[in-house]
Amino acid sequence: MAKEYAAVAAKPIQEERRNLWSRHNSLKPTRPLVLVTYGMWNVWCREVFGEDTLQSQDPFYREHERSLRIQLFQDTIGDDFILEPWITQRAAVAGEWGNLWGVTEGAVRPEVEGGAWKFDPPIREWSDVGKLVAPPHNIDERKTAHDVQRLGDAVGDILEINLDRGPVCQGFMSDISTDIARLRGLEQLMIDIYESPRELHKLLAFMRDGILANQAAAEAAGDWGLTDQRNQAMVYSDETPWPRPNVRGQPRKRLWCHLAAQEYTLISPAHHEEFLLQYQRPIMANFALSAYGCCEDLTRKIDMLRSVPNLRHIAVTPRADVRRCAEQIGKDYVLSWRPNPADMVCCGFDAARIRRIIRDGLRSARGCFVHVHLKDVETVEGDTSRLARWVEIVRDEADKL
Repeated sequence: MAKEYAAVAAKPIQEERRNLWSRHNSLKPTRPLVLVTYGMWNVWCREVFGEDTLQSQDPFYREHERSLRIQLFQDTIGDDFILEPWITQRAAVAGEWGNLWGVTEGAVRPEVEGGAWKFDPPIREWSDVGKLVAPPHNIDERKTAHDVQRLGDAVGDILEINLDRGPVCQGFMSDISTDIARLRGLEQLMIDIYESPRELHKLLAFMRDGILANQAAAEAAGDWGLTDQRNQAMVYSDETPWPRPNVRGQPRKRLWCHLAAQEYTLISPAHHEEFLLQYQRPIMANFALSAYGCCEDLTRKIDMLRSVPNLRHIAVTPRADVRRCAEQIGKDYVLSWRPNPADMVCCGFDAARIRRIIRDGLRSARGCFVHVHLKDVETVEGDTSRLARWVEIVRDEADKL
């Protein structure tokens, strides 16, 4: 599998995609780029790449086998995703999803696979804030070296082993929004804005400072690398160094970051600014370029986002008004359009309907630096070929513009 992946990653098309994304992310004209992303958080992936599909017996190798299988499948889709000629081993960094702040962020899970879940927050009283611990930047060097050696023994003669030593506070674990709702509860967070603003501000400041300290400690240790960049697309631009394996000691001022505010989608622009964005801006300010948004509707918040000096990507999501967003974004930012996956591939596959929605969206975004990103695909109803067919339709409609 490593040999097969190495051959795919060496295809000339990968370099073509690097150049396209670099131009696109630097606000230079290209064709509309097309992207499909997914992972084991999606139900269909747990079915297609589940435990019964793997051949390795060792749990360590099984995860790398799964990753290779997913990336080899990505190659069959035909989108503009870049497959890199290395394999990454994450360092044994302290901190984990759901336990970043020293308490367990609970959830009440449904009995149905893929069903909705409910927050079970650990901070029920404001006195519980005292239980929180800011995330340190600690790496278990012995375990890290052991893991790198094991992966190298298996495929090191085929693929370069890229060691990721970046801090735990990246992406959703650095945007505050994700964890504040998990720590306090989504409904309670909205109530706190009105009933306990002083206490909420103190908690938000604590989280901001904890994230900044975690990231600064990683920078002081020389642990940020060129592969520690995020923008929910491809992190290439003419203004930042391109990703390369094992090139660490990078200041954040040379890298991309991604923050979002999904939990604030129903919170007003004024309260979004007061109770989130003012705490996120210092985090983003340390980076070269930033991307903002995931699934939240930012239609009424784009003017507010202009206060982020290094902002480059803005997410335009299924609930957003594409035309209104495009009018506000113009040529100032990259418009990352995420059409509704239910309309695209999840609830049947209606090519005529897909064409109409894509055509209307691209027309609304005409004149913008736009890419079309299919994400949050929970099901393909057992037909994985829909993803490649969707890419063909989008490309065809883009060519007609």
